Amino acid sequence: MGKPTGFLEYTRELPEERSPAERIRDWDEFHLHFSEKKLQVQGARCMDCGVPFCHTGIMLGGMTSGCPINNLIPEWNDLVYRGLWREALNRLHKTNNFPEFTGRICPAPCEAACVLSINEPPVTIKSIECSIIDKGFEEGWVVPEPPAKRTGKKVAVVGSGPAGLACAAQLNKAGHWVTVFERDDRIGGLLMYGIPNPHLDKKIVQRRINLMAEEGVGFVTNTEVGKDYPADRLIKEFNAVVLCGGATKPRDLPIEGRELKGIHFAMEFLRANTKSLLDSNLEDGKYISAEGKDVIVLGGGDTGTDCVATAMRHGCKNLVQFEILPKPPTERAPDNPWPQWAKVYRLDYGQEEAAAVFGRDPRKYRVLTKRFVGDGKGYVKELHTIRVEWQKGDNGRPILKEIQGTEKVWSAQLVLLALGFLGPEDTILDQLSVERDERSNAKAEHGSMASLPRM
Repeated sequence: MGKPTGFLEYTRELPEERSPAERIRDWDEFHLHFSEKKLQVQGARCMDCGVPFCHTGIMLGGMTSGCPINNLIPEWNDLVYRGLWREALNRLHKTNNFPEFTGRICPAPCEAACVLSINEPPVTIKSIECSIIDKGFEEGWVVPEPPAKRTGKKVAVVGSGPAGLACAAQLNKAGHWVTVFERDDRIGGLLMYGIPNPHLDKKIVQRRINLMAEEGVGFVTNTEVGKDYPADRLIKEFNAVVLCGGATKPRDLPIEGRELKGIHFAMEFLRANTKSLLDSNLEDGKYISAEGKDVIVLGGGDTGTDCVATAMRHGCKNLVQFEILPKPPTERAPDNPWPQWAKVYRLDYGQEEAAAVFGRDPRKYRVLTKRFVGDGKGYVKELHTIRVEWQKGDNGRPILKEIQGTEKVWSAQLVLLALGFLGPEDTILDQLSVERDERSNAKAEHGSMASLPRM
């Protein structure tokens, strides 16, 4: 695959991104592309490895190693190297319904599992993937492909996030009549309202939705199944129902002062901002503004990063991000070998932007929030924290221990809780009497499907 000696001749390069100081002044995407020539050079680095791990999509150490959707990465790397872009697009679409999304927002576990990355920087798989699909749209190769024959069966898909849209696309391709239900006013779920525009431009999301509509997929917005549309009615009116609501129940922080105003779940903040941006370019004021405020983001994952980036564009006065875990090492630890996902220190786009303005990475590690304190008028004024350390317990599991004497007070007028999600919401699952597992998810064996009795 690629040029047999390419990995010896060429070094890894990434496309430039718009400078952090520039891009925080607008809501445009920060991604830029390489020229075709440079992309061919990067494709040439793909080794003719005997056993490519990049597209395996297996679980190692509790995390995905390789591409979870088994993209045919070596094949389309080789095709790009040879200048066969349309053929590369066909191979990419074999496994991926929406490469224009994954090519922008996926953390690229494929690159962590690249054989070349054992002792060299990996192939720039993610950039090549994004460039293939973008070129496909630019050249007019991506067109509506409605099924030649319909089965007459009707399927309801509840939820229009990435899982719901991919499910709808596949079922429609099989010839079924598919209707996607979305409780929000726009289709896209997490893609539309959970990821800020600079990270994933909503025109790109809407372009794919429009394409699916032309292929025959029906979309119903402003309709919450289980409330506006009873679940039993759904079961009666459709031959099959697929629940793709996602794990939208946020993890809270029930400590002293949580009732104070100015403390919000991350998705409240992100959703309101994107909706206002799309509705009025933020002119309607119907969003939670960080302008001129001391902002603290609790949580160091992708959602926390998106909160950081959004607050930076509002023009926050100061920003700090707390992470309860230790700072990752700069290189793989001995207990984190290839081809596992590399748990190493990274500066993501939001942190890059905060560092450009404030001169530092906004993240503070091993910090535990103890309580919120108000200003006497019902609004949050400050956070009280303590440093922690992780020790191994008798059973080998890590135990959190507070370090006395490390208490600190932080000024904050806006606190964003980006602490992850606990599972799906209850309404529709309760109405359908779906059995749950110990984590409140719909109970089903891995690799199988939960079948519901007709009502």
